[in-house]
Amino acid sequence: MRFLPGHQPPYDLTYDDIFLVPNRTDVASRFDVDLASVDGTGTTIPLVVANMTAVAGRRMAETVARRGGLVVLPQDLPIPAAAETIAWVKSRSLTADTPVVLDPGQSVSDAVALMHKRAHGAVVVVDGAGKPVGVVTEAACADVDRFARLAEVASTDFVQAPVTASPRDIFDRLAAAHAQLAVLTADDGTLAGVMTRTGAIRAGIYTPAVDAAGALRVAAAVGINGDVAAKARALADAGADVLVIDTAHGHQAKMLESLRAVAELDLGVPLVAGNVVSAEGTRDLAEAGATIVKVGVGPGAMCTTRMMTGVGRPQFSAVAECAAAARELGVHVWADGGVRHPRDVALALAAGASNVMIGSWFAGTYESPGDLRVDRDGNAYKESFGMASKRAVAARTAADSGFDRARKALFEEGISSSRMRLDPERPGVEDLIDHITSGVRSACTYAGARSLPEFHDRAVLGVQSAAGFAEGRPLPAGW
Repeated sequence: MRFLPGHQPPYDLTYDDIFLVPNRTDVASRFDVDLASVDGTGTTIPLVVANMTAVAGRRMAETVARRGGLVVLPQDLPIPAAAETIAWVKSRSLTADTPVVLDPGQSVSDAVALMHKRAHGAVVVVDGAGKPVGVVTEAACADVDRFARLAEVASTDFVQAPVTASPRDIFDRLAAAHAQLAVLTADDGTLAGVMTRTGAIRAGIYTPAVDAAGALRVAAAVGINGDVAAKARALADAGADVLVIDTAHGHQAKMLESLRAVAELDLGVPLVAGNVVSAEGTRDLAEAGATIVKVGVGPGAMCTTRMMTGVGRPQFSAVAECAAAARELGVHVWADGGVRHPRDVALALAAGASNVMIGSWFAGTYESPGDLRVDRDGNAYKESFGMASKRAVAARTAADSGFDRARKALFEEGISSSRMRLDPERPGVEDLIDHITSGVRSACTYAGARSLPEFHDRAVLGVQSAAGFAEGRPLPAGW
């Protein structure tokens, strides 16, 4: 990475301050670009979903890993629940999506309540032997008594294919039937999953993030309080592929002590620690045992740390400095926060990040854990909240005494509730992954890079004014 002559100012920069200069290239296609990380996490696209309770659930973990990314389960999740989630994610198909499943005797209201837990918008009805007997869509539930049984409204004329069928074959079957969803079955006829037309196309574009046994990857986080080493060992024993030791201020003695204790266990998985924003913080975490350092204080959409305390650092400069220090030590950094557009992901990678963390941006998707709600104007949304907010602190301190909970509640630094609208054009997390990776692939081709390390090496950057950033934005519809 280098700046244009005269373009490195004596102050720190955000992503909005930066632009990429196109280079001469011989990369003919976006699909010639390899987006796999080189930090040992096994991601084949450089996206990690942050360990936020309102974002990182098992549906998110399954879906993102199938497309090559990684989800970090929240540190507030009890160890038994985390172990159950890890096992569930690892049992999922690498190609077929997991549908919402109900039996014929359940009601239309059951289907309506659960249908939007998945982006494909359907419920598969199975018999007592686990074999699919019908498909229920939102349209089938319109103007129907909510107490009606699913057997009365389910379509029995649905596309069915063996789970071993190729994505191209499934796409062709769907196209021939003018249908959007195929029900996939195992050799014994039981339900194995579903696949949409778009899912069939994605299966030929993305490479799942898998472990040595060929199962989907998933990460898990722990805080720095309590017996951190015991928690980390339990999560590793449960099958977590990456461990994240996470606290808002990562450059502190308690973090270094916890990190050393976990590193000494030699659990055989990448160890991520943070957050920091300086070369000194990066070096201290690396020396304590981190193989990946998480960078970012205050840039998150749900974070009020900078407005409350004045503490933080513009994210582009933080990532660039920490990545340079990490490279000298043979470790890597994740850019955590401040990402609102695909361009921001590309710029974080240009600055030297090996993966980019996404939080609130993915909260407004079908796959996030929250319930889908609709406002008075008919807009679908989900609620999100920051992990230092009163709501998150209350959940994290539920086992404390009433006095201790009340005292900790005075020190919130995040938004407790925010409506994250589902984008009608990109309501599923896979839609956003398409959007982001398309931008990153294009950025690499403009830079003349076929891989992420090459992208960092070849990136040429310039600094722009606020007017320069505004010039690059498309005009609003109807202007």
